[in-house]
Amino acid sequence: MCFPIKTRFIVCAIVLCVSVANAQIAKYSNEFLSVGVGARALSMANANVASVNDVTAGYWNPAGLNLQQSNLQVGLMHAEYFAGIAKYDFIGGSKRLDSNSVAGITFIRFGVDNIPNTTELIDANGNVDYSRLKSFNAVDAAVLLSYARNMTKVKGLKIGANAKIIRRKLGEFAGAWGFGLDAGAMYDIQGWRLAAMARDVTGTFNAWTYNLSDDVKQTFAVTGNEIPANSVEVTVPKLILGVTRTWSLWENKLSLGGEVNFINTFDGKRNTVVKTKAWSMEPAVGLELGYKHFVFLRGGIGNIQKAKNVTGSDVTTVQPNIGVGIKYKIFALDYAMTNIGNVATSLYSHIFTVKIDISKKIIK
Repeated sequence: MCFPIKTRFIVCAIVLCVSVANAQIAKYSNEFLSVGVGARALSMANANVASVNDVTAGYWNPAGLNLQQSNLQVGLMHAEYFAGIAKYDFIGGSKRLDSNSVAGITFIRFGVDNIPNTTELIDANGNVDYSRLKSFNAVDAAVLLSYARNMTKVKGLKIGANAKIIRRKLGEFAGAWGFGLDAGAMYDIQGWRLAAMARDVTGTFNAWTYNLSDDVKQTFAVTGNEIPANSVEVTVPKLILGVTRTWSLWENKLSLGGEVNFINTFDGKRNTVVKTKAWSMEPAVGLELGYKHFVFLRGGIGNIQKAKNVTGSDVTTVQPNIGVGIKYKIFALDYAMTNIGNVATSLYSHIFTVKIDISKKIIK
């Protein structure tokens, strides 16, 4: 029996969900939460857990919310991947509660919309009936509730935490609800800032449910795929360590900042610079040059991996990133251009972020 191409696409998408969900520990679970938010961070190759100081800290390191210089800040971001097929959006807000604490909320959505559903395109008599054509969305979304606080008894120490609610949905075929916690810290010492961000610190649990029609089940059976059953996946913790420092140059007209991150995973060997059977580590480096705190030029290198070229030889691939930013009074506009392929494959994405400080009040 031959099935339409779009039907096979739907089956493959569900099979991917099943292969993850049937395993108790999922190595690449909730990967949409690894993309990152904010054009500043993305232009610096996601090296941002130590230097983040705005509303995007709710994602990168909630402890950084206490570095924002206004009572209330909102941020918006839109990006498109794979020639506009996938849409990625972020909206966030953070509010200072008092001189030592800040609360924030972050919403993230990664989705492919209006996917044709051709599972019912052919009627019972074998005729193609386009009136039966429907569409569905494949959406991953998350809400992060953040809280940050200065530890007044330990000078220079800030801590923060996230509670995150996750919703993943593949049309009417499958869906999941998830919950997890993140924890972060920053420590300033002699001009340097050290940071740690523990994502999914308690493990993040996604409970999957499936609602498949008889036609889709038949397609699974004929193609030799397992019919999915309701199950739970677990995202294991990830630890990101970072260090940053900013230097003032040319009578304080120029600023030069840099950050290095070490992304540690504990779910077995990954294709990273350092890897063992139980632990893998990936570095990321970002730089930012500013002029009079008004215009900024940024760049970074991350996603360093070993791969094979067309001849079968080992090569090292990297993800280059560049960007610019402008800050004027209460408004900030950031732009990033990232290559989700590598230096040899042009898969560029253009990302914009707008941030607004409301009820501006500098926190001393």
